[in-house]
Formats: sequence, structure tokens, C-alpha cells
Amino acid sequence: MTITYDVRIYKTEVWEGKRTTTYYVRWKADTRLWKEPFKTRALADSFRSELMSACRRGEAFDVTTGRPISMSRTNRDMSWYAFACDYMDMKWDPAAATYRRSLSEALTAITPALFDTDHDQPDSVLIRSALHKWAFNTTRRNDPRRPQRITETLRWVEQHTKPVSCVSDPSVLRSILTTIGTKVDGNPAAASVVSKRRRVLFNALEYAVERGLLITNPLPTFKWKPPKVSSAVGKRSVVNPIQARTLLRAVGETQRGRSRLVAFFGLMYFSALRPEEAANVRKHNLALPEEGWGELHIDEATPYAGAAWTNSGRHRDQRQLKNRARGENRTVPCPPELTKILHEHLATFGTADDGRLFPGERADELPHLTYMRIWRAARRATFTDEAYTSPLARTPYDLRHACVSTWLNGGVPATQVAEWAGHSVEVLLKVYAKCLDGHDAIARSRVQQALGHHNITT
Repeated sequence: MTITYDVRIYKTEVWEGKRTTTYYVRWKADTRLWKEPFKTRALADSFRSELMSACRRGEAFDVTTGRPISMSRTNRDMSWYAFACDYMDMKWDPAAATYRRSLSEALTAITPALFDTDHDQPDSVLIRSALHKWAFNTTRRNDPRRPQRITETLRWVEQHTKPVSCVSDPSVLRSILTTIGTKVDGNPAAASVVSKRRRVLFNALEYAVERGLLITNPLPTFKWKPPKVSSAVGKRSVVNPIQARTLLRAVGETQRGRSRLVAFFGLMYFSALRPEEAANVRKHNLALPEEGWGELHIDEATPYAGAAWTNSGRHRDQRQLKNRARGENRTVPCPPELTKILHEHLATFGTADDGRLFPGERADELPHLTYMRIWRAARRATFTDEAYTSPLARTPYDLRHACVSTWLNGGVPATQVAEWAGHSVEVLLKVYAKCLDGHDAIARSRVQQALGHHNITT
């Protein structure tokens, strides 16, 4: 630690905005000028008095933090590992299960960049497993059933993690950003993953400032170019109506018992339901005539998070609809083709005791791995080897993309599509407004006609 006794404390600076007034305590330690904002004059005067008292006592100031040694002690003592656990605990209760898991994954990716040594370091895969599944899971961290090797691994991490204050060092911060941009095997991580991890890092550092462990958040002013993230749906992943129906037929022809998921995937393709919404559809959500157009009244979703992350211990978390308040529902049209599929499903398989259309075969809930395995089998049976390795309908969520694209390309107003899909118009046009496979040919033909070239095959 570099210290100095060359300290000057200046008069409190007042900045008056249109709505708020901010009081800045300004001081200089060695050659660097520091400034700390406060919302009230009393808070500013109290902080300034602490600085002046330290100067009168002849106390040294830490050059890296700008604060007296006595005020910097907390920064030196609290390790990143202890802070990350505290941050996770603060976030745990109000967070959805899927968000808890995402936070843990991000903190697990960040933490290895803050080890102070690699001497006797456990296996990197074991470290990440211990951090993600145990340390950064509030309910499991102190579980007495925790394996001994996990306990020993976390003890090493706790003893060899740098203090939070070192994040202000540009070299350490760059190391963190490099680490979150790299997978365990050394290959670059996906741009969306890097972006998510950086957001978690930013919010964690904001919390560190709130706790008094950092003077300021160094991330906003740090020069680092993150990979570009595309929010738009790739056109190559969107299936056309023929491909979608062929895939649904293939689902129905898979091994015994799996045809019950034709309606599950049909809800995504014909009514743009998210997988977590389709998995929670119950009989009372259906308003179906014998044939023709019906309606779906969607009121809850059950995203898959894993039993370790939910309050109930179930694999799926019971949540309100995305971007909506608890208790608010969404009405979605049910085309005649889907009406027929749902009637056939109810007649053949019935419902679970609670009215759900898609319980698991051996469990109360529909497992994520089950429908993903069926979807991969349907793609393998439907597509050529080239198409199978392409992004075309790689995940069931692509059926939702195809549905929304079909509505838009069919001329349904964007405001109506946004209401059905559960999005704002801005997000809808930014993310989902993609043409169907083959729609380019129609557009090119229209351009040719506009140029005066008639009867030209595109």
C-alpha cells in the first residue's frame, strides 16, 4: 500500500440541479484530487469532519483510495469472495429463480480473475462447480451435507481472493473483463453472455460503493470494447409453415408417449407462447369452440430454473407473465388448426390433477431436458444433415419467432402483434420483425416489377 501525509481538504462544493442539490466533499491526497458526493449538507459535513480529524491526528492517507488508513481498513479486510457472497444474499429473496442462477453463473465467471495466487489451486472445473452450486447459492452455502472436497475448495478460494478495493486497479479490472469474455476451454464466450456478465459486474461494483468498499465504480470510465450483441432474431433460424408442420408431425411420430408434446410445441408455433408459458397451460386457460378460432388466456409462467434455485424446491418457478404485474393476464388467439390439436390432445391424454395439459411422464412437471431431447429427435428426423447443423429451428423458442414473424408478414398491425406476443412495439420491431424463409423471393419479384422487368424468374 502507498501512503502519503500530503493532504489538503477543501471547502464543500454545492451543485444545484433542477430537482436535487448535491454536496461534494473535495480533498487532495498526494497529487490526486478526490471528490465524494452527498445528498445532504449534514452528510457532507460529517464526512469532511472525519477527514479533518484524521489529518489532525497525523494519520496517513492511502493513495489508492484517497482515504485515511482507518477508513480504508474495511476495504483491505473484505475479500472479493466474501463480498460476492454478501451481494448474492442481498439479491436472493426478491429475485426470480432464473435470475438467481444467472447471477451465480456471472459471479462464478468473475471470481477466478481475483485469485491472488495459483499455488495449490484446486482444479478449475471443481472451483467453478463449488462457486456456482454452493458458494453463490444462499440456501446451500452452509448446507451440512456439502461434500468435503467442496468445503476444501471453497476454503482455498476464501483464503486466496483479493480484496474488493483492488478492482480500482486498471490492470485487475482488465483481467476481470478478459476472464468474463472467455470460456473455460479458452474459446471466446458468446457476446450475449459477456454482456450479461458485465452487467452483473457493474451492479456488484455499485453495491460495493454503497457498502463503502469502493470510492467510485471504476467500470463506466474504463476503456474496454465489449463484443457486439445482436438482439434481432436470425432469419436463418425462422421456419416457414411447411417446415413447422413437418416438425410437429415428426414430434408426433417419435417414441411412445412423446406425441403428447405436439400440442406443447403447437402452442409456441400457432400462438407464440414462450416455453415457460406453454408448460403451464391449464384447461381453464382454454376458450375453445368445437372448431374454428378460439382464445388462450395466459396468466402465469413456470420458467425452468432447477430445484436448487427455487423457494419451493421444484424445478420450475411459479411466476407472473414476463413484463407484466402479478395477476395480469394476456389473451392470445388460437387458430383453427391449433384448436383441433388441443381437442385431440385433451381427448387422448387428458390433464393432470391440477388441470395442466403437459405434466411430466414420471414427474409432476414437464422436464426441460425431456422436451429438448424430443425436439432434437424431431429435427434429426425432419432435416437433412446440412439443415440439422444450421440454426434453423435449433431451439423450440424459434417456433415463437416464426409465429410472430408470420403475423407481421401477414399484415397484422404491430400494435396487435405486440399485445398478443407480450412485448412492447419497440422490442417487437427490433427483435422479431424478420421475414419468413422464402419471403425474400417475393420482395425481389416486386423490385423487379417496379424496375419494369416483368415475367423474370427470380
